[in-house]
Amino acid sequence: MTGSFSPDSRLDRDGFCIIRNLVPASQIDALDSSLDYDCAATPYCVGDFFGERTKRFGRLLTRAPATRALVMHDTILALAQSVLSPNCDRIALNLTQAVEIHPGALAQYPHRDHDLWPAIKGGHQFQVNVMWPLSPFTKENGATRLWPGSHRLTYDGDTSESAAIAATCEPGDALVWLGGTLHGAGANVSDDLRRGIIVSYCLGWLKPFELQWLVYPPEVARHFDPELAALVGYAQHRPNLGNVEGRCPSWLLTGDGPDHVAAVDALRPDQADALRAYVQTQRGDR
Repeated sequence: MTGSFSPDSRLDRDGFCIIRNLVPASQIDALDSSLDYDCAATPYCVGDFFGERTKRFGRLLTRAPATRALVMHDTILALAQSVLSPNCDRIALNLTQAVEIHPGALAQYPHRDHDLWPAIKGGHQFQVNVMWPLSPFTKENGATRLWPGSHRLTYDGDTSESAAIAATCEPGDALVWLGGTLHGAGANVSDDLRRGIIVSYCLGWLKPFELQWLVYPPEVARHFDPELAALVGYAQHRPNLGNVEGRCPSWLLTGDGPDHVAAVDALRPDQADALRAYVQTQRGDR
């Protein structure tokens, strides 16, 4: 990031941006090597959307613990927070996924990731995605194509290839795009693999693409840093959404607890103030 480059303004304008040299390439190279076994062992996807010459797998926080540093990267988290926080009490991890596109793969159908959720889209974003290239992304090997401005309601709907930009980038860069941005992997017409990691964040009140609590059950998540465990879902979204026995699910990470616990209010400040005034009125009427 040099000069007057602003990820926030570029995201707002185009629906995507590339942050160059965000982490050392050596860090990415080590992570790439740690995924060799899983990439080799994972079969090709079934279906034209995921890609029948493409391999995909999740659960990266435990498959490759080095991905935790990418998920919790300060710059990326700040960017995700700035986009999503105005419309939720806390953001959540939507998925981590390794993607390996093989020679001969067709271009992916242009799509918007926020179509996962059958809700009316309009005034706010549902999702922020980050692609961390593990190998160089070129137009020939299937670099992600993005349609500038397609996150806006006023977009004219031009989905032609001539309107797309191929996001060429290198290991250490981060490609960031909004859930409302039209995009898709490119065709791999080269002789090389194209490998990358997708990290996605969403509004904390949405059901995530990758069901985090099954992927990282309490006996696994209790070994995460508290901030990462909360991002995975071991935290309530006020008011009281995502509780266990009426309590914040973080209590599951402390080990064996009692079978019977007291439910505890988890309210937004405005709700707590309204409730306090109501209770005071009720007590005054007695």
